[in-house]
Amino acid sequence: MDVMLYAFALTAIRDEFHLTSAQAGAMASATLLASAAGGILFGILADRTGRVRALVYAVLIYSAFTGLTATSRGLVSLLLWRTLVGAGMGGVWSAGSPLVAESWPAEHRGKAAGLMQSGWALGYILAALVAAAVMPHWGWRPLFIVGVAPAIFGLWMLHGITEPPRPTAAAARASKFTPALRRRAALASSVSSCVLFAYWGLFTWMPSYLSTPIARGGAGMSIVQSTGWIVPMQIGAFLGYTSFGFLADKCGRRPTFLAFVLAAAVLVPVYGQWGRHQTALMLLGPLIGFFGHGYFSVFGAMLAELFPSAIRATAQGICYNIGRAAAALAPFTIGALADRSGVGTALALTSVFFAAGGALIFLLPETRGAVLDSQK
Repeated sequence: MDVMLYAFALTAIRDEFHLTSAQAGAMASATLLASAAGGILFGILADRTGRVRALVYAVLIYSAFTGLTATSRGLVSLLLWRTLVGAGMGGVWSAGSPLVAESWPAEHRGKAAGLMQSGWALGYILAALVAAAVMPHWGWRPLFIVGVAPAIFGLWMLHGITEPPRPTAAAARASKFTPALRRRAALASSVSSCVLFAYWGLFTWMPSYLSTPIARGGAGMSIVQSTGWIVPMQIGAFLGYTSFGFLADKCGRRPTFLAFVLAAAVLVPVYGQWGRHQTALMLLGPLIGFFGHGYFSVFGAMLAELFPSAIRATAQGICYNIGRAAAALAPFTIGALADRSGVGTALALTSVFFAAGGALIFLLPETRGAVLDSQK
């Protein structure tokens, strides 16, 4: 919710600070770039100090600087706060994902990862509802103050979470990035780079696409009206996350991932060109949400299954957040293309990256049913 509040405030921030679409997109890019650095840092921290402790630190950072975003008075201060939000956001996934993977048995790990990722869809829906309720009356700044509350609630919940068993000192010393593990890390980073570029390019600009005038390549809705289209899309995303986990546990990580990203690659160009047909957008929205989000569940399970416990959080942090660093170019790239060709046309570029991620996944081993070393 905290991260996606910026997407809903994007048009208002752009207008208040007199930014081009490329500059507004660059703010989201800065968040992603910082999240890549924060994700790698907190992955290392989670392996050294524990998953839960690192997760608490990350939540504190992103919640505090989400609130301070409301104090922005220009491009420099906005860039500073969104960069620091990103550092905490990256840390949350790098510490939290191995925590979930190590807490569930092999036969249900895909489901657990799907349930974890589904929180993103619920947060997106909350961001849409808060934006619709707050922005028409009080503007965009109160959105970010409201965004602090869920993080505080999350900190309270963390008190009930038990730290998974840690590897012995001997196992930790023996766990190194061997050539085979480095190859896995490089391939996994390539997969995450492709699909994260596609995701952030598409969904950073989705609210703006719906609220941009038709003459400029959008769907011409108000911010309140667009919420009615965003919510069904994110309900589809919730179902996509959870369904992916069940399918991946039954059919395998790789074929399920391929099916999802290829479906997204086909649907996105159609969606981007149907801005004048709001009924069609309503019908396609849940499908875009389902296939455009669900594949994320593979990272929580498959990345954990590729690496030993002593370096698992570090490896997951590196692989996933190299992808985030690459994705930092996406909001800026799509924004720059939107300035020239319209938002709807620019969104179609993401299809290429969805398809590329689907091809690369088959260079990694199938890990369904793998028992983690920390659970033996």
